[in-house]
Amino acid sequence: MPWFVKQETFLRPYAAMKPHLEAHRLWVEKLRQEGVVISSGYLVDGAGQPGGGGLLLLEASSYAEAEELVQRDPMVLSGGVDWRLEQWRPAVGDLGVR
Repeated sequence: MPWFVKQETFLRPYAAMKPHLEAHRLWVEKLRQEGVVISSGYLVDGAGQPGGGGLLLLEASSYAEAEELVQRDPMVLSGGVDWRLEQWRPAVGDLGVR
């Protein structure tokens, strides 16, 4: 099944995004319990400080299916992130892809 990557950048300060981050974490966990292959994490700067945005990796049968899922993400629904979705096609390397 194809892999997709959602990259997001915060448009608001971390304090304003924190409630949406909590909702996002619960949303991802619920999807995982439903069998969706999905993983989410945040980006940090060179000093290891978070707050600029994050990445979401997921398997979906098509771009349309991945986009429909991402549209329900609490981070996206909050309007507090600029985001983009792309399909990832592994070419070289040993990252485990099912």
